[in-house]
Amino acid sequence: MLQRTLLILRRALAVVTVAVLAGCAGMTEALDTPSYFLSVQDGRAGLVDGRSVVRGAADSLAVVEVAAGRLRVAQQIAMPTSLVGPPSSIAIASGGRLALVSAATRRDPLDATKVAAFDLVSVVALDPSGNAPPRVVSSVRAGAGASGISINRAGTLALVANRVEGSVSVLAIEGEQVQAVGKVALGDKSGPAHVAFTADGRRALVSRDGDNRISLLAIEGRSVTLEAREIYAGLRPYGLDVSPDGAWAAVGNLGAGQGDADTISLIDLRAQPPRVVDTVSAGQTPEGIFFSPDGRFLGVTVIDGSNKPKGSAFHGTARYRLFGITDGRLHAVAQVVGGQWLQGHAFTPDGRSVLVQDAANRQIRLYRNVAGDLTDTGERLQLDAAPSALKLWR
Repeated sequence: MLQRTLLILRRALAVVTVAVLAGCAGMTEALDTPSYFLSVQDGRAGLVDGRSVVRGAADSLAVVEVAAGRLRVAQQIAMPTSLVGPPSSIAIASGGRLALVSAATRRDPLDATKVAAFDLVSVVALDPSGNAPPRVVSSVRAGAGASGISINRAGTLALVANRVEGSVSVLAIEGEQVQAVGKVALGDKSGPAHVAFTADGRRALVSRDGDNRISLLAIEGRSVTLEAREIYAGLRPYGLDVSPDGAWAAVGNLGAGQGDADTISLIDLRAQPPRVVDTVSAGQTPEGIFFSPDGRFLGVTVIDGSNKPKGSAFHGTARYRLFGITDGRLHAVAQVVGGQWLQGHAFTPDGRSVLVQDAANRQIRLYRNVAGDLTDTGERLQLDAAPSALKLWR
C-alpha cells in the first residue's frame, strides 16, 4: 500500500513538474518574441526643477523593439511632434501600414526659445515587415493645438482633437492618401484633449478639459456631428481610451493641478445612453490612461507632483498604476513607484510587459506584468528628447 502511494505521488509530481516547465517555457517564449512600438519624442520639452524649459533637440519618431527583456531603438526618423496634450498623438491604422502623428506645438518662428501652437498631422507609411524605416509621405493641416488622434477600425476615418481651436478635425483615409473633409466646432473654451472611436465606429467620445465634460459624436460615413448628450466624469477630463471589446471607456480627470488627489472614471458604452458608472482616486495628475490588449487591466501614468519644484509641498515621485474592472467597478491592482513626468505607456501584445515613457529623464522604462503582479525590470532605454506618445505597432 505504501509503495503504491509513493508511486502515485511520484507520478503526480512529474505531471506538476512538466506543467510548470511548460509554463516557464511559454513565458520565456513570450519574452523572446519581439514586439515593436512607435514612440514620438519632443525635442523642445524639458523640465528643470519644476520649470518648463525649451531644449534644442530634434523631434523624432522611433520604432522601439522589446525582446528578451531588453529595449532598443530599431529605427528612427526626424519628424514634427509634441508632448503638449495627452500622450495620444499617434494613431495606427489596422494592418499596420499607416500611422498619423499630430504636433500640437512647434518652436515659435519668431523666437526659438519659445513654443507656439501648431496644427500639423504627419502621414507616415509603415512597413509591417520592419525592413524599411517609417517614412513621412505627406502632411495635413488640422486645427491649432492638434493633439489626441484616433483612426477607426475600418481604417477609413481619423479624428483629431484641436485643443487651442476648440474643434475636432475629420480626416478621410484612402490608402496613403489622407485629406481633411470636415470639422466639428466645440467652442474656443472647450479644450478638446483626445477623441476616441467606439468599436463599431459609429460614435466617438471627446474629452474636454477646458469645460469639464465629454462630448459624444455621431458618425455616418464621413459625416460627423455633435450629439446633444454630454457626459460629466470629473474635473478636467483629459486622457481617454476605449477597451478592446468596446464595452468600456476610461478617462483621466486632471483636476486643478494644485496638489489634490485626482480621479479616473469608467464609462459604460453598452448603456443607452452611455454613462459614467464609477470614479476612483488615482493620485495627482493621471496623465496617460490605456487598456491592456485583453481588456483586463487599465494602466495609468500618475505624475504625482514629480513635475513640481523640489521645494513644493506637493512634489513627489511618479507612479505607474494598474486597475482592474469587476462588475462595472474600478479597483486598484498594483503599482510601481518611480520616474518623473511620466507620459505614454503601452502593453506588449501578450500583456506581460509594459513600456512607460519618462519625459523628464528622457527614457523608456520596462515593467513586467504577471496577472496583475507588477514589477520594475530595471531596463531603461535612453533617448535624446522627451518621449510623449507610445503605441503598439506589431
